Amino acid sequence: MTRSAWVGDERIAVSDDVVMVEGNAYFPASAVRPGVLTPSSTTSVCPWKGRARYFTVTVDGVELPDGAWTYPRPLPLARRVKGRIAFWGGVAVRQE
Repeated sequence: MTRSAWVGDERIAVSDDVVMVEGNAYFPASAVRPGVLTPSSTTSVCPWKGRARYFTVTVDGVELPDGAWTYPRPLPLARRVKGRIAFWGGVAVRQE
């Protein structure tokens, strides 16, 4: 099943290799449009996934602070999300 991530009318990611975890779609990093993500200093910790690192999503001058995240070194139970990016905060994920 193909899913895509959108900011307004701009598609910023598309893949048929999306991993769903806790209702969030984790796209392969290679599926995200280049230049859309800027690393942020924000981190958080999930007890079973590990430490998340966040990105600001920027599309056509619109910035969504911490609108995407990744787990660079997920804990063993979350190994399926390694190398993947998830979105929220103004990014709509759709099934195509």
